[in-house]
Amino acid sequence: MRKYSLFLLLFLSLHFSAQVITETQKLESLCRIWGFLKYYHPHVAKGNINWDKQLFQKINELEHIHDKQSLNTLYSDWITNLGEVPLCKECSVKDQKVYFLKNFDLRWIDNSQIFSDDVSQKLRYIENNRNLGDNHYVGKGGRKIYFRNEKSYGSEFTSQTISLLELFRYWNYVEYFFPYKYETDQNWNDVLSEMIPKFLMIDNDENFHLTLAELVTKTDDSHAFISSKEIQLNQYGKRKVPVEYSYAEGKLVVTKINNTRSRNSSPLHTGDIIYDIEGKTIPQMINSLGKYVPASNSWGKVSKIKDKLLFSNNDSISVKIEREGQNLEIKTKTYLVKDIFHEKTVAPKKWKFIDDEKKTGYVNMGMIEKEDLDEMYRELKSTKSIIFDIRNYPKQTIIPLSYLLLPEPSVYYQFTFPDTSYPGKFYSRKNVTGRKNPEYYKGNVIVLVDENTQSQAETTTMMFKQHPKAKIIGSNTSGANGDVIMFKIADLDTRFTGLGAYYPDGRETQRIGIIPDILVKPSVEGIKNGKDEVLEKALEYIETIP
Repeated sequence: MRKYSLFLLLFLSLHFSAQVITETQKLESLCRIWGFLKYYHPHVAKGNINWDKQLFQKINELEHIHDKQSLNTLYSDWITNLGEVPLCKECSVKDQKVYFLKNFDLRWIDNSQIFSDDVSQKLRYIENNRNLGDNHYVGKGGRKIYFRNEKSYGSEFTSQTISLLELFRYWNYVEYFFPYKYETDQNWNDVLSEMIPKFLMIDNDENFHLTLAELVTKTDDSHAFISSKEIQLNQYGKRKVPVEYSYAEGKLVVTKINNTRSRNSSPLHTGDIIYDIEGKTIPQMINSLGKYVPASNSWGKVSKIKDKLLFSNNDSISVKIEREGQNLEIKTKTYLVKDIFHEKTVAPKKWKFIDDEKKTGYVNMGMIEKEDLDEMYRELKSTKSIIFDIRNYPKQTIIPLSYLLLPEPSVYYQFTFPDTSYPGKFYSRKNVTGRKNPEYYKGNVIVLVDENTQSQAETTTMMFKQHPKAKIIGSNTSGANGDVIMFKIADLDTRFTGLGAYYPDGRETQRIGIIPDILVKPSVEGIKNGKDEVLEKALEYIETIP
């Protein structure tokens, strides 16, 4: 029996030391530990160590690591050399915060297939005695955080090592500070495994930017974007067909022909229905470009891509159209954007009566300012109904408007905020708006929404919903709500949602949007005939109210 036990121990020891670790597994474990230590280890989080340099060194050292035992020896020595972590009594003190834990997941620390007991124990010790207070890499302003003290290495591709640094930075930003990480289509752990080989294959600037855009797109967040001239020029182009159009039913409807510097007449006419561009249907084009365009849902993807569809680097493009019952294929010229002229239009009124009897008011939420609200209300408060058109972005009018419209204070939303003292955890807080107001608006509150109703517009819509006679009409809103965190990755402007936003009862709005009470979507025929079908449906509904 003793010989058998010795043989088993010897076998297990040899198995452990010989357990092969793949290139992706090595880099994935490094990304996780590097990010964890960056935000949790007191010496690292205080900025006492050149953390980028540490990563570069470890990437180089990993080239000589091929098995589990060597990998863990590397990590154990690394953690030890960072310095002693003092006991943190405050870390175990429970506070009064209501925690939201769907994003919090440090189970990878205990993955015995990758980490030894020694390394796992050291990481858990750091979690339990983590950095509290100020963090060198994360600041807090008001109710949201911001990233800071990150060295820029430029937006050009220079090396695999720098490319991996940008991947590791971004992945850990999302891992610890993106409130909707748990809602992405692809598990965020799997994103890391998939993207590491792609970042290792980058060999030029265009590929660098496209791979970054693909990574950002994995957030499935309509707030997210990455600003890259490289992508604009190579993916879309710098020339454009000089027309304006709307999207409906998988097609583009031309609504206006713009003048150009050359004053050439356009072969396209107002009312033309474009269903094919260079041999691809509109849905096919949206699907092919969607890999690099982050959005919360399919309608958000369409909204962000549709304006790019008639761009090209060629002097002309071929389109297939429907015109007066006929299908035609025409070639239309493209122009540099600076050579296309847009006629100045008269700014719409901030508010108005929409009928001769002055029973129905209309408010353009994208135009009206805080200082306009009292005057607007004096004029419209005697109406039977007010239509609030929020198919746009409002100007922070939610609180003063709630004081005029709502009968009493109401919880209209709850938010989740990142906890910088325990990265990955978020805490919840309910938001109340309105006040006791016997003179509140007694008429009908009609709210018009669509995919352009995003973020603050969605929050404002939820305030309107607290009115006793509110009705939401239109199509699903964007599904991207909560303040944004703006930052740079590879010296390119980017962002994602920074706060979680939920209905008062905790139901989701992210990715789903606010679902209207009466669903109406623009049609091809309606756009051709210059109709606002959502507004028309609102007026029809008002006529049915006793």
